[in-house]
Amino acid sequence: MEINSLRKNAVPLFGLHIDAEEGEARAAHFATAHGTVSTPAFMPVGTQATVKCLTPDQLDAIGPQVILGNTYHLHLRPGSEIIQSLGGLHRFMNWQGPILTDSGGFQVFSLASMRKISEDGVAFQSHLDGSTHHLTPEKSIEIQSQLGSDIVMAFDECPAAGLDRLSLEASVNRTTRWLARCRRTPLAAHQGLFAINQGGTNLDIRKKHLEDILAIDLAHPFEGFAIGGLSVGEPKEVMESTLRDLVPRLPKDRPRYLMGVGSPEDILKGIELGVDLFDCVSPSREARHGRLLTSHGRINIKNATHRRSDEALDPQCGCYTCRGFSKAYLHHLMKADEFLGLTLNTIHNLSYTVELTRSARIAIQKGQFASFAKATQDRWQSQPET
Repeated sequence: MEINSLRKNAVPLFGLHIDAEEGEARAAHFATAHGTVSTPAFMPVGTQATVKCLTPDQLDAIGPQVILGNTYHLHLRPGSEIIQSLGGLHRFMNWQGPILTDSGGFQVFSLASMRKISEDGVAFQSHLDGSTHHLTPEKSIEIQSQLGSDIVMAFDECPAAGLDRLSLEASVNRTTRWLARCRRTPLAAHQGLFAINQGGTNLDIRKKHLEDILAIDLAHPFEGFAIGGLSVGEPKEVMESTLRDLVPRLPKDRPRYLMGVGSPEDILKGIELGVDLFDCVSPSREARHGRLLTSHGRINIKNATHRRSDEALDPQCGCYTCRGFSKAYLHHLMKADEFLGLTLNTIHNLSYTVELTRSARIAIQKGQFASFAKATQDRWQSQPET
C-alpha cells in the first residue's frame, strides 16, 4: 500500500495519546504511516533488514509494534540508494509495519580503532572491507530518508564509559550541535525524528543536555525522545536512579524510548518509570545460544536436565514453539546444531518479550501494573536457572 493512501485518514502522525496511567507508568499509542503503535512496546532488532532466524511471516505472528533497521549496516551493504530504488525498506524486507532506523552512531563509535571524530562528523573504515566512509548528521538523516523508515534517530556521539567530565561534556555538546543539524535536514513527509539524550551516568550533564534538546524542540519540535548510553555495564541501581530523575523531565506528549534495554527486569523497571519503547538484541541473541526466557525464569535448553522432558518450554506461553514442541526436542535441535532450533528459540524469546510489554499495557489499563510487575519478578527470583 502506498504511503499517500495510508495517510488519507485524518489521524496526525506521532501525536501521543495516553490511554491510562498508573504512577509514572503509562499505556499510550501514536500513529505512523504504517500503523498505530501501542505502548509500552518492545521492538525486535533487524539490523540488516532481517530479524535473525525469522521470516517476516513468523515475525508478524509474534506481533511486534515496531522493528529496527540500522543506518550503518544498510549504508555499507547493500546501500541505501539500492533500497530506495527498490521501493524503500518496507518493501525491500517485506515488512508492512512501522520501522525505526538507528542512526549508525553506536556502530560507528564502537569502531574505536577505525574512526576519527571531528565537528563535521565521523570518518571511519568499513568493518567489511576497510573502505573509508564519512558519516555526518546530514548524511545519516539522508540515508534514513532513503530507507523510508517511520522513526528516524538523530545522529549522536556515544560517549565511551569512564570518560572524564570535561571529555563527556565536550562529547554531549557536540551531540547537541549535531542534533540541530539533523533537525534542519529534510525527511520524507511520513517520517518523524527522535532526539537522543546522552551523558553517561552523570545526571547533571544529562539534565543540561536535555535542556539544550528542549531548546531546539521549542522552535523545531521532535516527534519523540530517546535515552541513550545506559545499560552498557553500569550497576542496575545507577541506571534506575538516572531514569527515575530523567524520564519525568521528558515531554509527556511524545514517545519515550530507552535504547538498548531488553531484559525483562529492566523493561519492567523502565515501564514503571515512564518509558514507552524498548529495543535490544539480547532476546534473539540469547535464543541462538539456547538461553531462553520463561514465565518462571531463564533456562538453558542445552542442559542435560531437558533431554527427556516432554513438557512445553513454557506452558503459559502461546507462541508457536510452546504450542508444538517439547523441551526434549528443542534440546535435541541445539545439540544437533540444527537451524530449526535457532528459529524456534528466537520465536519464543521474542514472543515472551513482546508479550511482557503487551501484558504490562493491559495491567496499566486495569490499574494493576504494580502487582503485575511484582508477581512477574517474584516468579523469576524464586526459580534458579536450569
